[in-house]
Amino acid sequence: MTPDRTRFVDLNGHRHHIREWGAPGGPLLFLLHGWMDVAQSFQFVVDALEQPWHVVAPDWRGFGRSAWNPGGYWFPDYYADLDALLDHYSPDTPARLVGHSMGGVIACTYAGLCPDRVKTLISLEGFGLARTSPADAPARYARWLTELRQEPRFRHYENFEALAGRLRKDNPRLSADRALFIANAWAHAGATDRIEMLSDPKHKRSNPVLFRIDEMIACWKRVTAPTLWVFARQSEGTGYLQDSAEQLAERKAAFRQYSEAWIEEAGHMMHHDQPATVAHLIEGFNAGSR
Repeated sequence: MTPDRTRFVDLNGHRHHIREWGAPGGPLLFLLHGWMDVAQSFQFVVDALEQPWHVVAPDWRGFGRSAWNPGGYWFPDYYADLDALLDHYSPDTPARLVGHSMGGVIACTYAGLCPDRVKTLISLEGFGLARTSPADAPARYARWLTELRQEPRFRHYENFEALAGRLRKDNPRLSADRALFIANAWAHAGATDRIEMLSDPKHKRSNPVLFRIDEMIACWKRVTAPTLWVFARQSEGTGYLQDSAEQLAERKAAFRQYSEAWIEEAGHMMHHDQPATVAHLIEGFNAGSR
């Protein structure tokens, strides 16, 4: 297993936990995790990389060991956090970004907001949420108000093995060893010695702000970096699957230098299911974009 090191860095006025692999001074590669995930679960991908990368992966605010917000979470904060992360690690050099799910949406949109800051862009199933319409707003706001009345909670587990078992039930492609590793990355022993998730349960609340695909596409059209979208053949429940073929083509067409790849025998958590394939795609794409 490739050894890692951790540190805490103040980014955008918020204390972030950062995980790094590889020697400083090597080519930088930024790995950005998705919703309810943590940086450490990229370990399997890092282990499969062949080049001497300096990998930097943050826990987003409210996830893993990064600080929690006292109130809710708002997506633009993540663009600002990524901007500060790049200022800290790569202030003068465009970055190679790889984002999974929510991290992919952040990376893709940021690459349109600050196109000169991004050298290459890879999105692992981070293609945006399901489309919404203004008519959805009243019910969404009402649901959010209702959820504010009660503090959200995560389920607790007797031990890490129990959490690992739940992960394997949700994703049968996970081996027992990988599931136990992820369980230890996602959770910790709480005050009662029961296993609690590290991430802030407030993320479970409905976001009152609708996902607006037209705004995303407007940002994506400004991306100048070569872009790779990576799809998982067995993905379920992700927003793009609700698109028609024409609507999905609209998302893809927003990018000037677009290419795509498909991974077999993998679900949405492709970096858990097929990490070697993900690593191969990352290195191949970046080699071809030099």
